Amino acid sequence: MNNNISKRLKQINIENNIWLIYIIIIGLSFYSNKLEKDYFINKNNTSKETYREINTIIFIVLILVYSYFEKDAIESFFNNINKTNKQKEYDTLILIASTAILISGFIFLYIILDDKNLDTEIAFN
Repeated sequence: MNNNISKRLKQINIENNIWLIYIIIIGLSFYSNKLEKDYFINKNNTSKETYREINTIIFIVLILVYSYFEKDAIESFFNNINKTNKQKEYDTLILIASTAILISGFIFLYIILDDKNLDTEIAFN
């Protein structure tokens, strides 16, 4: 099998696993929202702290996922051998986009860790 096809198939398998991680994150987000609601309605501080802990875990995992895509984008960007100008342009745009997403993950994680009063609504997107 062609080395490029083999590499792409491996990437697809990793991406399938990432989709499973996203499903788990969505479930955790539903539970986290339930805890957040409990805190605001009942002033339950245990719910507030558990909410913050779950969101911290969510964004740490998301940063790891985003880092995988960033690594992939960097490798593709610097592997310009035999690529058309259009492919090089796409690689540049993908690198810019993946870098922005990774930076956003760090910013959201900072807000989660710093905002002790839940003043800011945080949601992964």
